[in-house]
Amino acid sequence: MRLRCTLLLAAGMVVAGGLAFAITIKDVTFSTKDAGKVVFSHKVHIGKKGIENNCKACHPAIFDMRKKVTRTMADMEKGKSCGACHTGKEAFPLKECGRCHAVKEITFKVKATGPTPFSHRKHLAMYPDCGACHPKLFKAGLNKPFTMAEMEQGKSCGACHNGKTAFGVGECASCHTVKEVGITSRETGRIIFSHKMHAGKLKCGECHNKLFTPGRNRPVGMAAMEKGKSCGACHNGKAAFSVKECAKCHPVHDVAFKVKGAGPATFSHTVHLAMYSCNDCHTRIFKAGRSAKVVTMLEMEKGKSCGACHDGKTAFSVREDCVKCHNM
Repeated sequence: MRLRCTLLLAAGMVVAGGLAFAITIKDVTFSTKDAGKVVFSHKVHIGKKGIENNCKACHPAIFDMRKKVTRTMADMEKGKSCGACHTGKEAFPLKECGRCHAVKEITFKVKATGPTPFSHRKHLAMYPDCGACHPKLFKAGLNKPFTMAEMEQGKSCGACHNGKTAFGVGECASCHTVKEVGITSRETGRIIFSHKMHAGKLKCGECHNKLFTPGRNRPVGMAAMEKGKSCGACHNGKAAFSVKECAKCHPVHDVAFKVKGAGPATFSHTVHLAMYSCNDCHTRIFKAGRSAKVVTMLEMEKGKSCGACHDGKTAFSVREDCVKCHNM
């Protein structure tokens, strides 16, 4: 009996000293159907102004620990549950959803255009009210894929990205990752196609999918391009420079030849391209790239290699004007 009275007295002293110090408090995790898990931190709240370690500020008036009650966001907007304080006056408003609901960066796998990132962080910086998109445009969680044609009609991202509220869905590179494309040609070396340069002048829809399927495309020869295929659809000398102006895409550089008996000779693409087109020499006289076959001066005098033009009529003669090529 004496021991029991002592324990009751000790318990009374703990209660008198304040319930907040008599129990262990911990974070509470709520699982919501459509908006992920929400963590409520007792540690953060209990030190706030207006609460100041007084549990009675919330219990049981706002939250009754003896009853399990589920509240909707609509209830909270009417002042129930968290909405009793989170009004935008006493504490941040409920519409700043990202402060409680965990949001993350999302990457959509798009077959035709590769991974497409969506940034919650970037959008929430401009539109803190998640209700602007959820659930009117998007259900929280997994959504049905929408095509670009549907977006152009105002569905999904197109509800805002219409060129007025936000940039238009036609500005594809603003969302879809585009990169410079390196094409390796056996005859002319590596060619770089610049998405950055083209996207600054054209809309993606002008090339995709009409001319090019996003991703890997079948190689097209120069003859086909001259008939309007692939790059030749635009590069026809009217809409854009002609595909015959090869050096604008294909890397060209001066070529140095080591000649055993006559000193080095340098072939200048820059000089020749000012007078001729690439087709005048390639591939009729020279294959593009370094040729393994060595041509002698005697052969040139018979019209081979440089001698096809350097015959003293079309251009200076290979026989008489050696020092024009050889560094003597």
